[in-house]
Amino acid sequence: MSDVRKCLFPVAGLGTRFLPVTKEIPKEMLPLIDKPVIQYGVEEAVASGCGQIIFITGRGKRALEDYFDRSYELEQLLKERNKEDLYQLILSISSLADFAYVRQPEPLGLGHAILCAEAFCNEPFGVILTDDVMISSKPVLRQLIEVREKLGGSVIALERVPHEETERYGIVDACLYSDNIYKINDLIEKPKREKAPSDLAIMGRYVLSPAVFAHIRNIERGEGGEYQLTDALKSLLKEEPLWGVVYEGERLDCGTKMGWFKSTIKMGLQDPELRKVVLEILNEEEVSEND
Repeated sequence: MSDVRKCLFPVAGLGTRFLPVTKEIPKEMLPLIDKPVIQYGVEEAVASGCGQIIFITGRGKRALEDYFDRSYELEQLLKERNKEDLYQLILSISSLADFAYVRQPEPLGLGHAILCAEAFCNEPFGVILTDDVMISSKPVLRQLIEVREKLGGSVIALERVPHEETERYGIVDACLYSDNIYKINDLIEKPKREKAPSDLAIMGRYVLSPAVFAHIRNIERGEGGEYQLTDALKSLLKEEPLWGVVYEGERLDCGTKMGWFKSTIKMGLQDPELRKVVLEILNEEEVSEND
């Protein structure tokens, strides 16, 4: 049995990139075909062996909490109308895991958000950032957990990015340990291309030891007055090993309008019925452009 049984989901952000829809709807609840974006992350955590999901929320996230709770009125209605398939579908959402919620009172960064959940995590835990939906045969979080089980310490997901895009990500200075596993020596938050130590970018999956909390408390505020998780990890690697895994799978970026739109089309193309609709629309548009 895995020693990583809990997974944190920092979801207190305001989602300003998606305004005006996120004025009332949490960005994590935006649909990716027929499920909200956040459900893909929750399912990944559960498939990785995490039975407890902790959401770090803020104001305006009630819809998210309600979604993973039971809806007795809806369940009763579906049963009365003999909609057994839909009844089981709705019931399965609240049965995915044990859900807990903690508030982040101020928007002070990812490090601060994780610190808000310290009371829940006296053991190694996962962290999933829901902007990144991962499509893979083996859950990406599970890939990280397996590295921790072999090597100890903390583990983060890595992806190679074009050098001109390094200033969009946290970048690691690392040496190859074996296959797709790297021993991390340093982390730099959004470096300019000429100052980036590599093309290995940190993506939204972590497996962290509880030792990280002390390091978060001891760091100073970084850019924008926020407590950066990257700074805490820089400090943590002086105490214990920090590993990076170039994960196997495909990342769908749902954190921007363009990324979410592209992800929706890509997921739609995987469904035979929706694929026909997408291709029909594209063919119609091509004809219109040629007229």
